[in-house]
Amino acid sequence: MLRTVCHLETLHECAEHIWHVRLIPEQQIAYKPGQYLQVIMGEKDKRSFSIASSPTRGNVLELQIGATPGNPYPGQVLEALRTNGKIDIEMPLGNAYLREHSDRPILLIAGGTGYSYARSILQYLVDHQMPRRTYLYWGVRKADQLYEGEEVLNWASEFKNLTFVPVVQFPDDDWLGRAGLVHEAVLSDFHSFSQFDIYVAGRFEMAAVVRDALRHRDVQEEQLFGDAFNFI
Repeated sequence: MLRTVCHLETLHECAEHIWHVRLIPEQQIAYKPGQYLQVIMGEKDKRSFSIASSPTRGNVLELQIGATPGNPYPGQVLEALRTNGKIDIEMPLGNAYLREHSDRPILLIAGGTGYSYARSILQYLVDHQMPRRTYLYWGVRKADQLYEGEEVLNWASEFKNLTFVPVVQFPDDDWLGRAGLVHEAVLSDFHSFSQFDIYVAGRFEMAAVVRDALRHRDVQEEQLFGDAFNFI
């Protein structure tokens, strides 16, 4: 794990209370798709965020940060970026990175801004011409939180190996896609999970529900990848 300074390139709100950040590190640090970094607010205050970009995209690090009003954990990081134009980080961290030498199909299950983790893996696969059958199930509360849904649809149009299933928990009347909880959509679509590598990202509560549901469907631990599992 290495430490470097990252300079802010862009910061914009891509959906309500969700911010897309592009950083340029002073030192390029190798990492694997699906890993995360820590923003160093103090020596005893390090805050973890998934890297939303692929190492194939050059010396840039992207983050997608959900920051609702009154939540200081992400809010203070965004304020530091706005004020100082730079942050100190440590990386790479995490063991839930893409197993790129596996030949098993990939099942990505993301909740909310957990998509940022899936995005790193998807970008990597796209840049390698989507060599493996890949499914992305992205669950959100409301449809307008699918902040990069169009980009994923474009990838799915370009690469027949990619299937994208957005799932909205509280849909409006004009929503024509899947509704409900993301893990329930996954469970209803597959009779068996024995052939998959399964990657999960989202809030700890969501990750725990997904893990328990998959265990009841005889998914083995060596098939499941998610850094949240180390904390729940």
